[in-house]
Amino acid sequence: MFRPIYLAVVLAGASGSALAQSDLMTIYQEALLNSADLAAAEADALARQEILPQAKAQLLPNIGLGAGVARERVDVEGAGSDSYSTHYYQASLTQPLFRADRWFNYQAAKSQSEQARVEFSATQQQLILDVAQAYFNVLRASDNLATAKAEEAAFERQLEQARERFEVGLAARTDVLEAQAGYDAARATRITATTNLDVSYQALTRLTNRDHPELLGMSHELPILAPVPGDMQQWVDTAAAQNLSLQAYRLAIDSASESLRSSRAGYAPAVDAFIRYSDNHGGARLGGMPGQIAGDTELTQFGVEMTLPLFTGGATTSRVRESTYRLSQAEQAREAELRRVVERTRNLFRTVTSSVEEVEARRQSIVSSKAALDATQTGYEVGTRNVVDVLDAQRNLYRSVRDYNNARYNYIIDNLSLKQAAGTLSPQDLEDLSAWLKADYNPDRDFIPPFTEEEQRQLNLNDRPRAPARIQRNEWSDQQELQERMRTSF
Repeated sequence: MFRPIYLAVVLAGASGSALAQSDLMTIYQEALLNSADLAAAEADALARQEILPQAKAQLLPNIGLGAGVARERVDVEGAGSDSYSTHYYQASLTQPLFRADRWFNYQAAKSQSEQARVEFSATQQQLILDVAQAYFNVLRASDNLATAKAEEAAFERQLEQARERFEVGLAARTDVLEAQAGYDAARATRITATTNLDVSYQALTRLTNRDHPELLGMSHELPILAPVPGDMQQWVDTAAAQNLSLQAYRLAIDSASESLRSSRAGYAPAVDAFIRYSDNHGGARLGGMPGQIAGDTELTQFGVEMTLPLFTGGATTSRVRESTYRLSQAEQAREAELRRVVERTRNLFRTVTSSVEEVEARRQSIVSSKAALDATQTGYEVGTRNVVDVLDAQRNLYRSVRDYNNARYNYIIDNLSLKQAAGTLSPQDLEDLSAWLKADYNPDRDFIPPFTEEEQRQLNLNDRPRAPARIQRNEWSDQQELQERMRTSF
């Protein structure tokens, strides 16, 4: 009842986007069809909506038929006794005319049915965020693994150079030990990153019920923009009006209010119109009596009857108290949710706003760390810096790359979370992100952003001092090879 329409909209908007690699919209469509959580939520919503026709049925005519067979014995003093069989047929129609409790139950059922629909919509919206988180967590883990591989390769090369320099007497054994420790740590980081990538894929498998060995990567050209509108209070106002959880709580209050009225209506009279028909066959004839005590009878009744409860043992009063407490609970729960939504919206707005500057700062940190590494490497070549300085500079560079990628993916998820808090998250947001996915994305090559002309100028790659003649020719060749590999990687 819910998903086919929702899925049709998604499929129509994503037509022509199918690719050999799994992209964001493809995974979302598969999650719509295969998510066990969504299927369970749909079944729950459909079941809860049945309360409305059930409540409505209490206001409509009630028609019944009956039949029976009985064996009876009659004893009359002075007239004797007799045994006989009877069978009867009966029919009845009852139309409630005034049933205040049922009317208010019907109104409460309307709110409960709508609440079920809204909560299922919230589950659909959560699925959008779950898919995005799972997808970009894989890309995050993939980029982190590529960074760890590059770091391990750099530390391995540094270890080889330290050994070569030690063998020709240009470095102390301490340099070799420091380089070995750096390489071992980098190798451990790479192993952990490999495991994290394998683990991150499992969330996609859970959502879609199949494996996705390859995903499209996110381009570094993705615009990192501040939230629109740029006023935090507008986001808060939108969230207060459109947040799906808040809408569900408001409907819960409406339902509790109608339930309270229904409980109070337990004091009111009930008025029904009725028609009853019965047909009885059989009877007894007793000797000495002028006629038959019982025989064939046919009876038709119609009219209006009223019942007024006078005392129910305190049950009605207790139900009124219970409904009052339930209404208070619903009101307080809605207030608590409103505060959480406002807090979350404000925090996410601030986070996304600051992420714009953070991503730019993290990117600049890569340029600065790369320039620092180049300078430190040059100092190491000329003997003014030691191997520890080089290792630290390399760690800083790869840490900057990881921080940049984490900030970029955090921005994407936080931006979607802000829209969810405001109640405006939709499949179109995934479609917009899909426009920035790259079919030729290679994590080992694209885990860092390509340098702009300005960033290249800052690096001063073509203005490096030459090493002194005391460094042997073969060692200088090794250094050139290392720098060339770093330029290629970066």
